[in-house]
Amino acid sequence: MTASPPTPEPGDGSGPEQEAEQEGLPERLEAELASYERHLRHERDLAAHTVRAYLGDLRSLLDHASRMGATSVDDLDLRTLRSWLARQQTTGRSRTTLGRRATAARVFTAWLERTGRRDVDVGATLVSPRPHRTLPAVLTEAETRSLLDVAAELAITAAAADDEVAAAVALRDVAVLELLYATGIRVGELAGLDVDDLDHGRSVVRVLGKGNKERTVPYGRPAARAVEVWRVQGRPVLATGTSGPALFLGARGGRVDQRAVRTMVHRRIAAVPDAPDLAPHGLRHTAATHLLEGGADLRTVQEILGHASLATTQIYTHVSTDRLRSAYRQAHPRA
Repeated sequence: MTASPPTPEPGDGSGPEQEAEQEGLPERLEAELASYERHLRHERDLAAHTVRAYLGDLRSLLDHASRMGATSVDDLDLRTLRSWLARQQTTGRSRTTLGRRATAARVFTAWLERTGRRDVDVGATLVSPRPHRTLPAVLTEAETRSLLDVAAELAITAAAADDEVAAAVALRDVAVLELLYATGIRVGELAGLDVDDLDHGRSVVRVLGKGNKERTVPYGRPAARAVEVWRVQGRPVLATGTSGPALFLGARGGRVDQRAVRTMVHRRIAAVPDAPDLAPHGLRHTAATHLLEGGADLRTVQEILGHASLATTQIYTHVSTDRLRSAYRQAHPRA
């Protein structure tokens, strides 16, 4: 079974870097890259952002290979792959970027062999440095309560101002923040929710995640109340004939835009004293960390977050340990 390239998360800084390239690849290399793009889009059904990231990595590789004299994938060899990675290391690429690009190259060369374009998988033995795992910033429980309280207070203020649209948007923002924190879902998953994706009786939401994989995630009573208030009092104010089944709407009635959610989260967190500046993904990190600190087991958190690998979820155990050490240093007289 062929390994999948790592999928970049929004805001994780792992998108393809811009590099100086030739004006165009040799014709045969360009044709193979186009075929691989069709494979990613139509056979693997990957998101457009993910496809662009992979193609950016592979265009960098093929550009490097063409500079070394390659005119087709038959000219790719392990030496070329290694020199490509070495060149990026000398220009300051991070270990995380090198690891991601090495994986993208290995999956590409495996595809070349599997589809009969090469007799051997030249990238099978390509190794890459292990990336440093950076600890994501998260909110404390007190900061999270303050964030949700700020949003609720703004909703009350908007309602008192007699601006029906502003009041509806404020109710939506409360529901969005509560649901992001309650479920740990990605901002793209939240924006894609339809009204019928929520099962109010069981307090679970059906989420379509990466690779079109569906999972069911529970949420608590505060999120349930906030979403219900939005659905009954706020959504009808913004809904238009073209709103369709979208759960969360923008001010003009269309499905809420991910960028609008990110902007809102930054603004609301900015109102919380001493809180780190987080995007919606930071609330995902926060939810995972608080679940583990509250006693949830790692595999449960993996299922809730929709991680394909348990190794991805394990970073949150380091976050919790780091916070434990920090609290110990602050509190213990002989720390």
